[in-house]
Amino acid sequence: MLTAFRWLLRIFTGLIALGLLAAVLAYYVLSRSLPDYNEDFTLTGISAPVEIVRNNNDVPHIFGKTEEDVYFALGFAHAQDRLWQMTMLRRTAQGRLSEIFGPRTVKIDELIRRLDFYGLAQLSVKVQDKRTTMALDAYAAGVNAWISQVNLGARGRGAPEFFFFSNEIAAWSPADSLAILKLMALQLSSHMEDEVLRAQMSLVLPAPRLSDILPDDPGQGIAALPDYASLMPGAMAEPATQTAYVDTPLSPFHSRDFAGASNAWAASPSKAAAGGSLLANDPHLGLTAPSIWYLARLQLPTGGVIGGTIPGMPVVLVGRSERLGWGLTTSYLDDQDVIIEKLNPANPQEYLTPEGPKKFTSRQTILNIKGEDPVTLTLRWSEAGPILPGSHYDLASVTPAGSVAALEWTALSGEDTSMTAAMKLMSAGSVPEAIAAGKLFVAPSQNLMLADANGIAMQTIGVMPARDPANATQGRMPAPGWQGKNRWTGMLPYEDNPSFINPASGLLGNTNNKTVDRPFPLHVSFEWGDTQRIQRWLALMKTREVHTRDSFIEAQLDTVSPTARNLLPLIGADLWFTGEPAAEGTPERLRQKALDLMAKWNGEMNEHLPEPLIAEAWLRALQDRLTRDEIGPLADQFTHPEPVFIERVYRNIGGASVWCDVVQSAAVETCTDIARIALDQALLELSEVYGPNIESWRWGDAHQATHDHPVLGEVPVLRYFVNIRQSTSGGDTTLLRGRTKGTGPNPYLNVHAGGYRGVYDFADPDSSVFIQATGQSGHPLSRFYDDLSELWRRGEYIPMSLDPDLARAGAVGDMVLTPELPQ
Repeated sequence: MLTAFRWLLRIFTGLIALGLLAAVLAYYVLSRSLPDYNEDFTLTGISAPVEIVRNNNDVPHIFGKTEEDVYFALGFAHAQDRLWQMTMLRRTAQGRLSEIFGPRTVKIDELIRRLDFYGLAQLSVKVQDKRTTMALDAYAAGVNAWISQVNLGARGRGAPEFFFFSNEIAAWSPADSLAILKLMALQLSSHMEDEVLRAQMSLVLPAPRLSDILPDDPGQGIAALPDYASLMPGAMAEPATQTAYVDTPLSPFHSRDFAGASNAWAASPSKAAAGGSLLANDPHLGLTAPSIWYLARLQLPTGGVIGGTIPGMPVVLVGRSERLGWGLTTSYLDDQDVIIEKLNPANPQEYLTPEGPKKFTSRQTILNIKGEDPVTLTLRWSEAGPILPGSHYDLASVTPAGSVAALEWTALSGEDTSMTAAMKLMSAGSVPEAIAAGKLFVAPSQNLMLADANGIAMQTIGVMPARDPANATQGRMPAPGWQGKNRWTGMLPYEDNPSFINPASGLLGNTNNKTVDRPFPLHVSFEWGDTQRIQRWLALMKTREVHTRDSFIEAQLDTVSPTARNLLPLIGADLWFTGEPAAEGTPERLRQKALDLMAKWNGEMNEHLPEPLIAEAWLRALQDRLTRDEIGPLADQFTHPEPVFIERVYRNIGGASVWCDVVQSAAVETCTDIARIALDQALLELSEVYGPNIESWRWGDAHQATHDHPVLGEVPVLRYFVNIRQSTSGGDTTLLRGRTKGTGPNPYLNVHAGGYRGVYDFADPDSSVFIQATGQSGHPLSRFYDDLSELWRRGEYIPMSLDPDLARAGAVGDMVLTPELPQ
């Protein structure tokens, strides 16, 4: 017995030793791809030595003799820190994910191929100006210089992920950078989904009720649209079920709830306490690990530029120079239209137009799929744009038999000069110069917030489609392509884009709210991204006569929900302080406790409080009970509480309180009944997850920021090393926006937020600050993988200085790239 025990102990000890040895070996192998920031390199492709100083936050400050050398070094730095992320962005834009991930990404690749992002990017390379072409070539050369160093060996394949997947890294090219910009356009526009949803809802609801759940912004005079059934006989209302391609972390396609969002505001010198313009910006995108943002400083011939870059592109997209600051918010310009093309009954290879039948432009492409046979796709385009399959975007539900859906979209241009515009913006020295640079921007349309020493401005950039005033749907629902009035007639002149320069108030702001009230077709959009955050911003701006950098930071980090403040007193009007005291442990007692807490709450979505969690759960349950009986499965399309809809119902605007009566029941339910039932349902669900003690619930336990690795984040064990999860404040409609997931076991996860925050003060430019959500490195073993994440969570920032001495002070690395002498 003792001998057996000894042998078991020896085996157990041996297994532990082997496990430790394997762990040490794995760490050694994987850590080989960690770059040494003090290592110097001799390389071809540069004309003179280039210095890359990484400050103590690992932000590279790049100093070179020529502009070309600086872009080369940026490509080199991006590749050192984010090579896997860059190659994944490229694969996504090329429609080549299935080559390494197999069947689960086929739908993604199929749709990307049909949009032809990469082919259009290759065409667009030819239309960039000389300086941009130089920058794209130099940047690509820098990326390829690091790939060459990886291929020389002993650098761990460039990133740990390459040990799990294909380690073949193709050379970078200028088209790769332009394709990534088109990928960003895909994530920042939702008008196609909005059109499909409106058509679906039109098929099941009368016009007044459609106006309740998909309301128009106040102040717009809109002629009544035809109902979709009369426009497209034979269309169905049931949503399609083949939408799994949206649910994977690898997908660039997101639901309409996660279309581009952002905040930006500016104050002129007259409204700034220190006498210099102020600008704050926090673009909202999906949270990932690493962040999509990478901080960098470039020393260009026109001066230093510092701010947020996206690995794969040679531009500072948001940030400041010595003379100018710029930020971006999604403009919600209606840049997409779904066009229903009727097939020629005599020849299905043709579609009908006012001029007669026309042939589709078609070609074939091959999808290579890991572990399976290749698939050949036939790609078709009409004069409107690519033909999309009915299995995507629920298009089958709104496309009658004998027809196909085409997408008309400004981003589908082979003459896209947006990269040239971004390059010109970096070298602009004033607000007027920046506005002029925006003329070349095509897509994605953005509101460009600007500040220089003398003033401020907000300019909508991106081309605006020109629509016929007689358009049958005004671009709000899919339209018949065989009627010429429904096709675009071109693009509007840049002068028609909304522009606001040095307003008398001295303040400018945008939270994706409605910016103009112009009649169709100069309307910009019928769909806007915010009706709530703007209310809070206006309130905060009015509390001070003048503003400072710190007051702008305070607004950027504000967590008070205008939705909670406005809606909760309305829906709970007949519930507060009513009824007899209930026994402990009963649903009535739990409801009374919740209502007591809510009555004292100021609407602050603080991570340490239970009230935000109760409010969110209540509004979710309430909206579902209001809509489910009326619209059935389409209720699943509304994954987040719609504040304007709920307010219309509880104020009975246009008879909207009819939503409170459950259609299938004999009784007539009141809105108070539904509010009470929804609250009880919400409290029951929360009790099952967080326990019966309501005072111990914390919003932050549910509202965790999900900086998840899109590839390794779902792998057991590994996910604990690569995912960054944090308790966070804020919510769907707070200025510190943390958009909740809306679906799944925990619908309150924070999945979409301001991954970059910057505040620039032109009274003292070097006091400007910024932060990004994770860290500069994409390597999970690097100390710079998540070092900024806790600062970001706490609402802290790091300096944004263009002083070279400050960059070198305490630097974590000083790398010199030296040109290789000719043999």
